Amino acid sequence: MTPFRFPLQKVLDWRRTQLELEETRFRQQAEALAGLDRASAQWNAAGNTAERRVRDWNPVAGGELAALGSYRLHVKLKETELVLPRAECRKELGRRQDAMLEARRRLRLLERLRERRLAEWRAARDKELEELAAEAYLAKWNQRQE
Repeated sequence: MTPFRFPLQKVLDWRRTQLELEETRFRQQAEALAGLDRASAQWNAAGNTAERRVRDWNPVAGGELAALGSYRLHVKLKETELVLPRAECRKELGRRQDAMLEARRRLRLLERLRERRLAEWRAARDKELEELAAEAYLAKWNQRQE
């Protein structure tokens, strides 16, 4: 009996590589989105901290309040500047996720085909072994009868 050989093994390996690549791209995009979220949170936290510190001062001068107001406007501007890149990054993350899921689907399709072919090969091998065993038994039985 010939050993099992899946004729599409190279394609299956290529699909695995393709899935790994898409998963890596997806993770990189998710990390980029998380970085933008962290940057936004840091700006927000910095603005809140500055405001809290100024409010704790006693007495507060008008110049300090003006500086705080300017700083808060700067923080809001920075947060606003992150909105568009975050939206684009989120859209790209969705595209990468779709590509990853498609690569996973294609790989799974080939894996199921391989499993089915392997099951067919095993059934044929088992049948061949049974036939050989039956022939060997009959040959011994005929020898005893003679």
